[in-house]
Amino acid sequence: MSTESVIVSTTYGKLEGESCNGVNVFRGVPYAAPPVGELRWRAPQPVQPWDGVRSARAFGPVSPQHPLPPSEIHTGILDVPGRHSEDCLYLNVWTPGLDDAKRPVLFWIHSGGLEYGSGSQPLYDGTTLAATRDVVVVTINYRLGALGYLRLTDLTGGGIPSTGNEGRMDEIAALTWVRDNIAAFGGDPDNVTIFGQSAGSIEVAALLSITPAKGLFRRAVLHSTATHSSQTIDNANRMSELFLDILGVDPRDTDALRAVEPSRLVQASTDLLARMKQEDPNSGRMHFNPVVDGDFLPMRPYDAVRGGAADDISIMVGTTLDETRLALGSEPPLQLNYAQALAACRVFLGDEAERMMAAYTDLRTRRGQPASPTDVMFALETDRVLRYPSIKLSEALDERRRPGYQFIFTYESPAMGGRLGAAHALELGFLFGTYTDEKAKVFNGEGPVADRLAERMQDAWTSFAATGDPSCASIGHWPTYGAARETMLIGDDWDVAKAPYEEERLLWEEFPGDARIGLM
Repeated sequence: MSTESVIVSTTYGKLEGESCNGVNVFRGVPYAAPPVGELRWRAPQPVQPWDGVRSARAFGPVSPQHPLPPSEIHTGILDVPGRHSEDCLYLNVWTPGLDDAKRPVLFWIHSGGLEYGSGSQPLYDGTTLAATRDVVVVTINYRLGALGYLRLTDLTGGGIPSTGNEGRMDEIAALTWVRDNIAAFGGDPDNVTIFGQSAGSIEVAALLSITPAKGLFRRAVLHSTATHSSQTIDNANRMSELFLDILGVDPRDTDALRAVEPSRLVQASTDLLARMKQEDPNSGRMHFNPVVDGDFLPMRPYDAVRGGAADDISIMVGTTLDETRLALGSEPPLQLNYAQALAACRVFLGDEAERMMAAYTDLRTRRGQPASPTDVMFALETDRVLRYPSIKLSEALDERRRPGYQFIFTYESPAMGGRLGAAHALELGFLFGTYTDEKAKVFNGEGPVADRLAERMQDAWTSFAATGDPSCASIGHWPTYGAARETMLIGDDWDVAKAPYEEERLLWEEFPGDARIGLM
């Protein structure tokens, strides 16, 4: 496949990308200075301009991270290619034209628990969307794990001023680069849609409520989580105390902290989860949630949206039907007996776990859905962590008379005998058009049904990016979420359902006490 060189001018200097089959691609574009040395754990700083023409043909380094464990569904398309380095603040652009067409811009924030992933993963290749939907696609790297989300300003007496939100500052820096430069790539800086999945969606939710992000985007799509994820300063500081104890570094020795090898920081993040679980079994599986500091992040994103922070933003939000069944991707598959599943549910549901398991077992049995103790545990966790919070976000938008669109992705993966169902991240290959990759077919499937699903998803998402409304010819009218709880069910067919799985929603609405809604 032949490629041609293309050159574009940015505010920092000229970039040389490549053009192939009508799509211009620029990889490894720096959007902030390398956050190394004295800049470790600091807010991103501006890129230094360069003379001449800088090559943008290869992806930039990715933030230091652990690899995913070997798995049939991890190999290939979820791999993170490239060298690991603290010098990781790069973005990638796919565009059908280097002109003044002012195309909608889709700005992707990758998933990975804030500790894994990159904008260069094959899953997120923007070629299909740019080539067939006349949009500009931007994917980014941002600092992960302790490098992006460890709060040290209090423990070090300001010697290291990190707030625990530096990774989110990276995203704002990348959005600022888009505002200042995307017109040269054929994009419209006044029509940017931010979208992300899982941890990327946590970041999208935070950006809805962060003042410095205002005006940098017009629309937002949240896949597989919503606006409930956050932590207090006290919790962030306690986590940092444990982290430094694992490292064996005195918080007053800032030089020693800046000298710790990135690989040690990555390993300490892994060790931290076990330490936090020892201290608080209810602490969840993610330890780098957004830090509500009253300044950069004034309040929990959900509360900010309820207070009007996103009144000028059009929003889509949804989940897959069987989010947490992705955990069944191991061999042999997880199989819990009733006592084991009940114990797992009690971590967050306490004394209500038995009642909730019984209710879900009954509902799933009546619908003909799998209802073993393992199935029920996964269904409860899908709704507690992801689906119910997404509903609460749509309710908040409706209360403020703002347009919101709700979806549930119901198409089931053929992988591993079908036991994954409509699993976490399954929709992304269809959205980006990468489901046709040979290594992706194991997870996504192939054939006319998969092709039609991809076509419709790409139509709806790019319609939303262009107009703020996902309705389009291939899917028909997609109503906003309102009193009837209108929800698009996305699968072999697309159907608007009114209040789907309402019985489960009511169980959470009436849940007594704190179920740690949205806590991963």
